[in-house]
Amino acid sequence: MSLNLCLAQEPKADHLLSEDPFALLTGMLLDQQIPMEVAFSGPKKIDDRIGGFDARVIADYNPAEFAALCSQTPAIHRFPGSMAKRVQALAQVIVDEYGGDAAALWTAGDPDGPDVFRRLKALPGFGEQKAKIFLALLGKQYGVTPKGWRAAAGDYGKAGTHMSVADVTDAGSLTKVRTYKKEAKAAAKAARLE
Repeated sequence: MSLNLCLAQEPKADHLLSEDPFALLTGMLLDQQIPMEVAFSGPKKIDDRIGGFDARVIADYNPAEFAALCSQTPAIHRFPGSMAKRVQALAQVIVDEYGGDAAALWTAGDPDGPDVFRRLKALPGFGEQKAKIFLALLGKQYGVTPKGWRAAAGDYGKAGTHMSVADVTDAGSLTKVRTYKKEAKAAAKAARLE
């Protein structure tokens, strides 16, 4: 299956995300406190700087050197040092628990949607919301649809929504997701002020 993700909004970075499950997982890890496109471009920056994107190589990389390469301009994140540690921690879990194969998160043992959600939520840097969004991304765009995935992903798994990265398929859908998030933030602020 050939995927054409548009999360980084840059062809080479999106190609890596489409072809490499660990790159996609790492992009999701980085997707906080920065624009989505910057987060999902992070794996390509790492790939370019170390000549590949392999969980084993990243897990074994000297932490100080890895932090330095993540901090090079353009940095992989607004907080490159702390995110370098998180990326290495994620890589170590993928190596230790899934034999270096990130796709095993959703394939090993033929898990159902709730199982995949639990596995995602157990990863470093993945809380409940991030795990639900990633599960929705897998189901909506990556062709990973274990039984019960939509229910396990909650509202993010609903068809026809524009709530998260799971719904970004082009520049137009990115605009719809940003509009939704802006409106949700405004509604939450208004509710707090009441």
